[in-house]
Amino acid sequence: MSQADNIFIQNCRQIIDEGFWDSGHDVRPRWPDGSAAHTVKAFGIVNRYRLREEFPILTLRKTNLRGAIDELLWIWQKKSSNISDLNSHIWDAWADASGSIGKAYGYQLGVRHRYAEGDFDQVDRVLHDLARNPLSRRIVTNLYNHADLHEMRLYPCAHSVTFNVAGGRLNAVLSQRSQDMLLANNWNVCQYAILIHMLAQVSGLLAGELVHVIADAHIYDRHVPIVERLLGNRPYAAPALAVNRGVANFYDFAVDDFALDGYMFHRLGEKIPVAV
Repeated sequence: MSQADNIFIQNCRQIIDEGFWDSGHDVRPRWPDGSAAHTVKAFGIVNRYRLREEFPILTLRKTNLRGAIDELLWIWQKKSSNISDLNSHIWDAWADASGSIGKAYGYQLGVRHRYAEGDFDQVDRVLHDLARNPLSRRIVTNLYNHADLHEMRLYPCAHSVTFNVAGGRLNAVLSQRSQDMLLANNWNVCQYAILIHMLAQVSGLLAGELVHVIADAHIYDRHVPIVERLLGNRPYAAPALAVNRGVANFYDFAVDDFALDGYMFHRLGEKIPVAV
């Protein structure tokens, strides 16, 4: 069993068996038919993924790694908030008529700030510190800019990353205010595992640990039966991640520079409804 499968099973069992239902409350999300999308949730879940041991992708069902990496590059490389720069339709429901999701995600990473060492955006500041001061305890990115929240089509879910180097390994803490466990949990885990591999490679480091902190980990009411079926699957062993070692510049990475060797997974066999 892969560590990602084991963690996912434990999280979902905790949420379903011990979680709080918001069924008696007014909620913002809606299903496509207009009905309220209620959830069962757990507060303050913390997971650790040892990237030096395996790549944390689910085998209980397929995670579209190429799609996840494409969105990651859209945010962290392109620093874009327009869906025209994205090769999927996952953000279509939140974009305005021009295709923009406002001052969210990539926009925030691309804003330049003044530091004693010069002007940097958040990504370039991380790259600068990993290259010149890797033992710094101040390597942090933040997307939750209160001054711009009113101009975001959706408030950032995964909103902050704290990087830390120890023993030549790059570790990171991903802080997330809200997590749709079925649709987005492993998608985000894979994204930030890939990000650590990318930043480590161009900084002369090895990938270490990803710590994922989720404030509100929830499963939507219409997702519970699907999750229960997934938890009945027998997990496979984790696949191996292959990264193009010829890439030395963070901005040169492309989706095709990553591949999984031996990825086996259970087919879901149904379309997952999305609450907006």
